[in-house]
Amino acid sequence: MKAFVFETTKSIVSEIGAIKHIATICNKLNIAKPLIVTDQGIVDCGLLTSIMSSLNDANISAQIFSDVSADPQDALIERVVEFAQQHAVDGVIGFGGGSSMDTAKLVALLASSDEQLQDIYGIEQIKGERFPLVLIPTTAGTGSEVTPIAIVTTGETTKAGVVSAKLLPDVALLDAELTLKLPAHVTAATGIDAMVHAIEAYTSAIKKNPYSDLLAKQALQLLSENIVEATFNGKNLAARQAMLLGACLAGQAFANAPVAAVHALAYPLGGHFHIPHGLSNSLVLPHVLRFNISAASELYAQLAPFIDNTICMSQSQQQITHALIDYIAKLIKQLNLPTSLKYLGVKYADLDTLANDAMLQTRLLVNNPKPVNLADAKDIYLLAYKGF
Repeated sequence: MKAFVFETTKSIVSEIGAIKHIATICNKLNIAKPLIVTDQGIVDCGLLTSIMSSLNDANISAQIFSDVSADPQDALIERVVEFAQQHAVDGVIGFGGGSSMDTAKLVALLASSDEQLQDIYGIEQIKGERFPLVLIPTTAGTGSEVTPIAIVTTGETTKAGVVSAKLLPDVALLDAELTLKLPAHVTAATGIDAMVHAIEAYTSAIKKNPYSDLLAKQALQLLSENIVEATFNGKNLAARQAMLLGACLAGQAFANAPVAAVHALAYPLGGHFHIPHGLSNSLVLPHVLRFNISAASELYAQLAPFIDNTICMSQSQQQITHALIDYIAKLIKQLNLPTSLKYLGVKYADLDTLANDAMLQTRLLVNNPKPVNLADAKDIYLLAYKGF
């Protein structure tokens, strides 16, 4: 068996209503003056009420930074760090989607050390220690609460990643009550994002390992069984909690068996057209899966029963793989997500730029089961432009 290392979050709390435990968690981590890192949408929909109530009841005074934006820029990270230092916080709570949690990871480190953001881009460049860190997702998708990765926007269309086990939080808290106000289209897109994490982890070319494989399968079963219900009956707490756990398991899987070409082609769509990450993934997903068939058919067929066991009956491996990809394409349509780049304002003339930018994602492309060259990327974008 190939040697591997598996790292993950120290503690995961999965419970409907678990936000009521936040003060106890802070006390255990010796957090007396936490900084809550979130976005204005969380404030506007009243989600801060529950966490602040729990903290206030325990006489824990929290500072709130609520100006995190999607795809946080380096300047914003530095602003939050300054805010944290000015208020002498001693712990950080990331509360929201992937952008808030990624920001919280970096602030927990940079506010407690003398390191600079530009010095820690890349893999395991962090030398200092961070403040205690709690991450609380309000969407079931990114898995950021269990990943050692933070993505930062560094220019108009460019991003950089910080990858280090030191970014893994002390506690990830999964509470479906915090996801009840998610719109259907966000629930759907983030759910597909989580499914992509599991699929790409299972087929990851370099770091595929038995733990990630088990997590990916369980994640796909939870996600595929609940994504439609959670999208169209959003008050179903059981379905919402299953989605949160599925996204978390998928996050653990890809944190140790990294994602590949789906993400590599999705990132330029976010950078150039500000298409949300989950939706960007769903737009290219079926096309990348079909591109990979010659190298990953056996692995896709192994995943099929965890997504939909009806497609595995009396079929060959190739038939199962094609049926699985067709099923995923139909699922995306069923969830009422857009299925073509053209629909979202991407022009044919943009495809070369997108393909060139995708080829810069070498950190991701190296994990793909089949090599992707510039022509391949252009062909995939062309298919995504036409739609399915």
